[in-house]
Amino acid sequence: MNRTITGEQRTARLALAAAGATVILWASAFVSIRSAGEHYSPGALALGRLLVGSLVLGAILAARREGWPARAAWPGIAGSGILWFGLYMVALNWGEREVDAGTAAMIVNIGPILIALLGGLLLGEGFPSRLLAGMAVSFAGAVVVGVSMSGGGESSVLGVLLCLAAAVLYAAGVVCQKPALRHGSALQVTTFGCVVGTVACLPFAGPLAAEIPEAPLSATLNMIYLGVFPTALAFTTWAYALARTTAGKMGATTYIVPALVVLMSWLVLDEVPGWLTAAGGALCLAGVAVSRGGTGAAVRRLRGRDAPAEAAAPRS
Repeated sequence: MNRTITGEQRTARLALAAAGATVILWASAFVSIRSAGEHYSPGALALGRLLVGSLVLGAILAARREGWPARAAWPGIAGSGILWFGLYMVALNWGEREVDAGTAAMIVNIGPILIALLGGLLLGEGFPSRLLAGMAVSFAGAVVVGVSMSGGGESSVLGVLLCLAAAVLYAAGVVCQKPALRHGSALQVTTFGCVVGTVACLPFAGPLAAEIPEAPLSATLNMIYLGVFPTALAFTTWAYALARTTAGKMGATTYIVPALVVLMSWLVLDEVPGWLTAAGGALCLAGVAVSRGGTGAAVRRLRGRDAPAEAAAPRS
């Protein structure tokens, strides 16, 4: 009995450490995107990031000799690859050309509520009664952010809408990825999801080839950083943790991202959102907190139901 408890505690700590690494690296991604986006178009930046990530992940996969995931994992890999690795990155890159990094992170952080909603509907993770209230509060926050940005012209409103689209794509991608992790390791699901996203972004190969010679070295290094760390490493640590908990609970770990992004943006880019934008972001986070208030029982039920399947899944 003690061995079982010790093993569960060790797994929980490793999953928590993996989630923490993901949160920090994803927060840094908002800052790097904002910087590199001054010299690379949204699609070109997404493709360059994914190419680097695919090369790094492919090399690690080959070194570990994990091979191809099971056939049952491919629907989830394809869905997450197109929606999350591909379309999400293009939408986020475009959105960050119109709003600052902190504001983008605040809006995208509506994603965890959508993950909880879709997880309850599609993955059987439970549907807490406070979820709708939390969604209402967070979307009210998004409206406040939109109003606060509207003074900058139509492009700022467009940026808010693009970040909202990124949040939806992020949530849909996570919900697609969760079932795939029952049939493939975190490294397999992440690697092939990244490759699928790369293929989806190949139409931007022309702009990428044209922009690389014109971009300063700092922008290209930012793109490489995005591919190695927030993509190859952070998406793998995310998948590792997601395989060991619910999609809704994993979404909750990203609540701290906006605060980290605002801090990093202030230190690196000298960007701090205005007070009304910050208030809207606080509403977004408050809504997420409200939505998590009644999920404990659902999480326990899901753990009990899925434990055998997750224990049998390959581990990276």
